[in-house]
Amino acid sequence: MRVEYIIVGLGLAGLAFVEELIKAKKTFIVFEDDSQTSSLVAGGVYNPVILKRFTPVWNAKEQLEVALPFYKSLEEKLNITIDEKFVIKKAFKSIEDQNNWFAALDKPKLIAYLDPKIDSQTYNGVMADFSFGNVNETGRIDTKKLVESYRNYLKGRALIRFENFEHQQLNLDEELITYKDIKASRIVFCEGYGITKNPYFNYLPLNEAKGELLTIHAPELNIDFLLKSTLFVLPVGDNLYKVGATFNWTDKTSNPSEEGKEELVEKLKKVINVKYTIVSQSAGIRPTVAGRRPLVGIHPKNPQLVVLNGLGTRGVMIAPTVAKNLFNHIENGEKLDDEVNIKRFSK
Repeated sequence: MRVEYIIVGLGLAGLAFVEELIKAKKTFIVFEDDSQTSSLVAGGVYNPVILKRFTPVWNAKEQLEVALPFYKSLEEKLNITIDEKFVIKKAFKSIEDQNNWFAALDKPKLIAYLDPKIDSQTYNGVMADFSFGNVNETGRIDTKKLVESYRNYLKGRALIRFENFEHQQLNLDEELITYKDIKASRIVFCEGYGITKNPYFNYLPLNEAKGELLTIHAPELNIDFLLKSTLFVLPVGDNLYKVGATFNWTDKTSNPSEEGKEELVEKLKKVINVKYTIVSQSAGIRPTVAGRRPLVGIHPKNPQLVVLNGLGTRGVMIAPTVAKNLFNHIENGEKLDDEVNIKRFSK
């Protein structure tokens, strides 16, 4: 079998790069073994504002200009609905928190997103003594539905193999990559934290942060916005809400833990005061990088080897932009963004 590209991993990063290949009519095969679940359990929220410090997300405006049409095109292509628009309401913790919000309104990159009027309305079940600040131009991509639908799309076209990728069976020469029965020109690794076991790119400083979410049923809550407080409470329909998320830097498993559950339940006591039941708990490993910039680029010694990784908690915003930049870098000589280029780390 001869293809132009092998893609290893089909989370948000791999999916976005495959879309670039399809648009350019490039041939490819994807390997996916379900070992990395961060895209499947992610909250999927796109938000141009870092609400902890009231600062703009890196390149937020430019990323959203690429990402929102990207997801709309996928909705049409796959005949699914994955983009849900809503307002984020930041529950202020103090008067100082309110004052910081007003100070942030003077920042040019934030004025389009932060509502200058404080929301003093009360919402049944929501605990907020100092009112809310509304963030506009936000929403959620249903990443689980997207990734599962896209995998089925590729499966129906025999473009994906659901099996573990064995790095030791990869053979390189000056012209071609050979992997089992496949010959290819390039291979792009989109393995999430699985890259730590990749002998070609495991030198990159990827951190693994385990995140856990609860799904709760709370009929009395009845909110249609994302509530951001000590944690987030995200409505997903039928009186169900995703609640999260934890950050655990030591547990490298994707298994939900009792400790994660207890942490979320304790925090939730300070956010809502209505009855609820826990429907489910999920966990995944976020591939993150110091400085919150992805790991993107071509191997310094083997130009057939490429990496697209480390999208972190804002993967839904970042993935389409960096995938497009990487593809154009490989195929058209476009300069790769210095802030994501793996050249910033020497091997």
